[in-house]
Amino acid sequence: MEPHLYLAAEATSSTSRTLTITLFLIFVAITLAITIWASRQTKTATDFYAGGRSFSGFQNGMAIGGDYMSAASFLGIAGLIALYGYDGFLYSIGFLVAWLVALLLVAEFLRNSGRYTMADVLAFRMRQRPVRTAASVSTIVVSIFYLIAQMVGAGALVSLLLGIKPGTTFLGMDADTAKIATIILVGALMIVYVVVGGMKGTTYVQIVKAFMLMTGALLMVLLVLAHYKFNLSSLLGDAAEQSGKGSAFLEPGLRYGVETAGDAAKTFYSKMDLLSLGIALVLGTAGLPHILTRFYTVPTSKIARKSVLWAIGIIGTFYLFTLALGFGAAALVGGKAITAQDKAGNTAAPQLAQALGIDYFGGDTGGAVLLAIIAAVAFATILAVVAGLTLASSSSVAHDFYASVMKRGQASERDEVRVARISAFIIGAIAILLSIFAQSLNVAFLVALAFAVAASGNLPAILYSLFWKRFNTSGALWAIYGGLLSAVVLVFFSPVVSGSPTAMFPDSDWHWFPLSNPGIISIPIGFLCGWIGTVISKETDADKYAELEVRSLTGFGAH
Repeated sequence: MEPHLYLAAEATSSTSRTLTITLFLIFVAITLAITIWASRQTKTATDFYAGGRSFSGFQNGMAIGGDYMSAASFLGIAGLIALYGYDGFLYSIGFLVAWLVALLLVAEFLRNSGRYTMADVLAFRMRQRPVRTAASVSTIVVSIFYLIAQMVGAGALVSLLLGIKPGTTFLGMDADTAKIATIILVGALMIVYVVVGGMKGTTYVQIVKAFMLMTGALLMVLLVLAHYKFNLSSLLGDAAEQSGKGSAFLEPGLRYGVETAGDAAKTFYSKMDLLSLGIALVLGTAGLPHILTRFYTVPTSKIARKSVLWAIGIIGTFYLFTLALGFGAAALVGGKAITAQDKAGNTAAPQLAQALGIDYFGGDTGGAVLLAIIAAVAFATILAVVAGLTLASSSSVAHDFYASVMKRGQASERDEVRVARISAFIIGAIAILLSIFAQSLNVAFLVALAFAVAASGNLPAILYSLFWKRFNTSGALWAIYGGLLSAVVLVFFSPVVSGSPTAMFPDSDWHWFPLSNPGIISIPIGFLCGWIGTVISKETDADKYAELEVRSLTGFGAH
């Protein structure tokens, strides 16, 4: 079958625009109604931060899935598979395997030991103020990296939906201005969800979104497989042919581990980049603040464990779907059409929806209807994830920095929640601003950077705190700041920010670090710094460690 190469080049019809905007507005109206309802149930700090600890294992598993299956999963991974075949699927594997680390090492212990934020565990047996300050800084940095990915996905998606591309206008705006306007709109909506609904509102939005995403993805997978009469060999053959890469599309080495003839250094760096990406993806989840806070929304550690098992089932199924979505987009849309619409491939899944709609339901209207449905699902994905991220970072500012550091534990619950709401505005604004400069990057790749930063700064401190008796305040500060700084500095001086055509600043070049993913260097630095900081300090509190150990294993004394 000929790929629908004309899809990206042809302006989306007014029917599609109207349908898409209508569906999007319906979803926004439903979720805002949920948020306003939840705000009436939010009376205490526990309600705002942890949803009153009232969610079941299945509900929390759905919400974790809703939080985790971000624009990176739906738009980014499908795009990477559509453009790079086998190498794109590495992201799916890494994101899924990471849950085993979270389940075995973190979920139950964290639920037993803390109250609202990651810092509750870190500060339990250490000096509160410096450790909570460090944890708050780390939470904000990781969340902003993650938020940038979601906003970039939103901008790319809307430009496809509204038929905006270079040289066209919408409501008097050119393509670039329309993308920026979208990023600002999504940012404003997410701030409303957090400020008004707190954890309860955010959780219900995530549950609704997880259901919508799984249903939309399943529909597209069935349509792709039915098109090929459930013959996977035909699908893969067509995908390889239409990708323009031939059989290499189905083999490793298109994006990572690339063999460069006559340049041993370049080949080595490409292979190291692959290893670095894998390490960051597998270890990153267990250090992500917005995922860690989800473990506090259930009443017991047993339910926390159950919710992770539900999440693994939901997320694992979804990542299998991304295979069909990515290869389906390569086969039915074609690599040229995907990159013509978005160089990073972020619009492959919606373009596939449009192609399937035209195939099955005929004409532009069929394509417009399916595109509008999948676009509304993608918007739901972005809004739910950014709300969870903003809540995690604003909670950390209010609970860890304001209440514990500035007010030395003397802040009232009302003041704490008010500060959380104010900080949601500020963090949202920073994320919106940075997203405007990152529009050339693939969203799955941007999220991988957030994973690397989380695994470098947060994970060493969490694991040492839970399992190393000698660990102390100095070690925690060294681990968080050392891992965080090394990851951020290496990203800043990498080809991601400057020195390559797809960098944030493509016209400048100050990069000296050869890898795009810093994890292979920054994660060991985080663990090493934690060890050095601990060893050079004489501070130790065996009794506090014993108490934390009992709490983490049994839940005794936990809130």
